Amino acid sequence: MKLIKLDAIDSTNEFLKALSNKQELENFTVITAENQTKGKGQMGSIWASETSKNLIMSILVKDFLSDINQIFNLNIAISLAVIEVLETLNIPNLSIKWPNDIMSYNKKIGGILIENSIKSDGNIVSIVGLGLNVNQTNFENLPKASSLAVICNKDFNKEKLLFSIVDCLENKIKGCTNKKDFLWESYSNKLFKKGIPMPFSDQKKNHFMGIIQGVSQIGKLEVILEDDTVSEFDIKEIQMLY
Repeated sequence: MKLIKLDAIDSTNEFLKALSNKQELENFTVITAENQTKGKGQMGSIWASETSKNLIMSILVKDFLSDINQIFNLNIAISLAVIEVLETLNIPNLSIKWPNDIMSYNKKIGGILIENSIKSDGNIVSIVGLGLNVNQTNFENLPKASSLAVICNKDFNKEKLLFSIVDCLENKIKGCTNKKDFLWESYSNKLFKKGIPMPFSDQKKNHFMGIIQGVSQIGKLEVILEDDTVSEFDIKEIQMLY
């Protein structure tokens, strides 16, 4: 892997995207920054991070996805890679809040944003952005956020985390063809609040009860409703109230 370190940037995803458009980059090229001024989350939301405290990185992934309907496989691979590395550090009660928020207990400690582009030859190139709260301890006005340092009461080595996550992601991608069903099962088993009756809100702010059953092959959340029917929801169509 090629690693490019930056002190400050508006967005590591945007930087890597622009760089990959200008020159041929090796697979798993990584951009990391100490400060990101315009970090992005899902569907245009903002990812804020205290300078030099957290892991902010973007990874170029190519030669993996060839079918637009298989894009969620990359979500699964990166989510499980992060979880697997954090488990080696004994971070407790880890789960994935659909589609790809990393949770410890009921607190969000990381978020993933994947941006895909289809090239003229049909190949899909992906920019995987990861924000992981590592050593930040102040989360004023963010009651659902936490960090590895807060949860474990100690500091962590960000660079070691970076290399471990990229190595684990590479291994999962290389083994995905033979282990795709196993990865999907592992992802499903790690879903936050799966199988537990939970309140939800839809886009019109209507509240209802449902039980997360799993995720469809194209990445939609499958929820069992009160009438025992199963509905599928896309990102931002549904919000869990917890």
